[in-house]
Parts: sequence; structure tokens; C-alpha cells
Amino acid sequence: MPSSIRNSLVWIFDAFERDSTFVQKQMFGCAAAYIDGLLCLIAADRGEPWNGLLVCTSKERHAALIAEMPALRPHPVLGKWLYISQSDPAFEIVVEQMTTLVMTRDERVGVEPKPRKRRGKLALPKT
Repeated sequence: MPSSIRNSLVWIFDAFERDSTFVQKQMFGCAAAYIDGLLCLIAADRGEPWNGLLVCTSKERHAALIAEMPALRPHPVLGKWLYISQSDPAFEIVVEQMTTLVMTRDERVGVEPKPRKRRGKLALPKT
């Protein structure tokens, strides 16, 4: 799937290309990867604190993922998700580990996306 999203980190999603459920969308001006309808990873290249990999997970799963990959930290803005900066020496190793977890459908990774709110004018009742 060629990317129409300009992002120097979309190579992270190459591992998902053969997965028929993989969808890439734009989120926060970054590239987001969905597998089986779950939002799993966000590749951000907009400058700190949006310059690395965000792992979409619940706070209850943070400890287990950090124990396995100590370079992960709660994101400074979106604390519900974990993050590793592209400048971290462990970045590529963590990317490889995270893409493997996503591909094996590890239950610690992935969140149900919230439905988007409709934009536009509110319909007023007819009188």
C-alpha cells in the first residue's frame, strides 16, 4: 500500500503490508496503523514530543510492556499511550519488537478507536 502520508517513519509499517486487515490513516498529523480494526501504532515525525513511535495501549498494560522494553515511557502529552523517541538508541529495536507484537496480535497492543464526531451544523427542529 503506497503511503500518501508524508512521514519519514512510515517504514515502520512495512511489516504490516501483507496483512489484509492493515489500514494506514492520518492522526494528529502523523501516520497511524490499524490492524483488525484496532489502532495499534502511530509513527510521528513532527518534532518532540511527536518524534518517534506511540504504542496505543491501556494504562493497565504499561507495566508489562515497559518490563519487556524498558525504553518505552508514557507519552508526555497522551499519557494513556507509550512512546519511544526516534533519538533513543533503542528505537529500532523497540520498533521491531512492537511490530512483531502487533503481527502476533498481542493483547497488550491496540485500542478500539472512538467513533468520530460528526462535524457541521446542528440540525434544528422544523417549526
